[in-house]
Amino acid sequence: MELQARNLIGAASVQGEGEAFTAFDTGRGEERTPQYRSATSELLEQACAGAHQAARVFADSDRALRARLLETIAANLGNMEDAIVVHATSETGLPEARIRGELARTISQLRLFSGVLTDGAYLDIRVDDALPDRAPPRPDLRVINRPLGPVAVFGASNFPLAFSVAGGDTASALAAGCPVVVKAHPAHPATSELAGRAIQQAVAECGLPGGVFSLLFEAGIEIGQALVADERIRAVGFTGSRKGGLALMQIAQSRTEPIPVYAEMSAINPVVLMPGALAERGADIGQAFAAAQTNGAGQFCTNPGLVVALEGEGVTRFIEGVAQAYAAMEPAPMLTRGIHAAYCEGLSRMADHAGVRIAAQAPEGAQFTSRPTLLQTNAETFLGDDALSHELFGAASLLVMCRNEAELHRVLHSLEGQLTGAVHVADSDLDAARAVARILEETTGRVIFNGFGTGVEVADAIIHGGPFPATSDGRTTSVGSLAIARFLRPICYQGVPQSLLPADLQDAALARLPHRRNGKMLLPE
Repeated sequence: MELQARNLIGAASVQGEGEAFTAFDTGRGEERTPQYRSATSELLEQACAGAHQAARVFADSDRALRARLLETIAANLGNMEDAIVVHATSETGLPEARIRGELARTISQLRLFSGVLTDGAYLDIRVDDALPDRAPPRPDLRVINRPLGPVAVFGASNFPLAFSVAGGDTASALAAGCPVVVKAHPAHPATSELAGRAIQQAVAECGLPGGVFSLLFEAGIEIGQALVADERIRAVGFTGSRKGGLALMQIAQSRTEPIPVYAEMSAINPVVLMPGALAERGADIGQAFAAAQTNGAGQFCTNPGLVVALEGEGVTRFIEGVAQAYAAMEPAPMLTRGIHAAYCEGLSRMADHAGVRIAAQAPEGAQFTSRPTLLQTNAETFLGDDALSHELFGAASLLVMCRNEAELHRVLHSLEGQLTGAVHVADSDLDAARAVARILEETTGRVIFNGFGTGVEVADAIIHGGPFPATSDGRTTSVGSLAIARFLRPICYQGVPQSLLPADLQDAALARLPHRRNGKMLLPE
């Protein structure tokens, strides 16, 4: 498909008239083509008006039709695979294998939500039949989840597909029956355009209103801010920096009618190394850690940025394993020049911190590459400076050495909310690991044993979320089938005639859907 470098406003392709920008290839160190132009307030108005007009029709659309929409988007993306790989690799510096894998994950997410629609359990239907002879009488009561309305989605820099235009936020919002207006990330506009065209084409193929999907390009932040402020938008999905997420949350809360911003923002994802595990396989854990830390040049939100361990010989073997893995690595280019500059500045600041030293470091790479580094400090230094617990986006981690279990627990209790927390154990560690796991339950969204947080499985049972500031709402997830809940709200229908109820809430449909009736769970016949 030929690139047009245009905003997608419903079924139309419209040239922007705002600031011009291009992507930058950090691997080759050169500007990319074509040139894109930012959307204007007029295009934003058209996108939001179209989403608003389509909202009722899309909300009332058949679940099977929405499932077909998601399957069609998935098929369209698959048909574009080679073109997507060409543009995504050059716009992000990520290798071909990573892009193909991420595209497969994006397609899998769409198909996951197609299955969610098919079984209908997400509707969470509950029925209490009328009891007219009871004193006082009870009316017929029925509850079902219904779509919120138009959703704004912000594409992420580090996942040009899975957390971008056709990513999990868009897939779950469309599955819920919510029109979507996406603000593309300026770092990968061509990749975003291709994904957007896959969705736009699918909307047309399924006979749905064009306003079900729009895609806006912008070099800056003004259009994105105005999108969140628009009163027709009912919820926001965002993956990015804490600064950006907090800014959008403030805008959303300042509206006449505040709306939820589901923001995934920052985390350092602690890894706890228990003594028995280090004694048995310290060097192996070190090598596995280095592989997880450097995956995607360390630019994952689940990157293990903090390692906590008790002093001992096992830690030395862990560090040796990390150093050995580093020596065999070629540093990878980072996503953008800005991200690379921030990484270098942050790494230099941490390395120069009193009480912090470099324990292992990879050879220096080419321009715009991330130099993998393991820094080391003690618990007293770490607990004495909050700055040491802040996220450094890239392949750098801080190892905190503790003198005893009490000190290790203090370090873990001091942390903000996290996406993941990992514990490496041997059988001899299980009793001591119980207390560590309980702490991680309080501060993370996913507790992992003998593994690392990088690599988020697309599955029903996954949670990609966590207490603030990992996310703005630790009760939600942006990956997995539960992600659809963010864009739904329960509505109770009391005494409503059958013909006026939503189709899935009528008696004729209930036999085909899981639901609770008069306090009992009933499964489809």
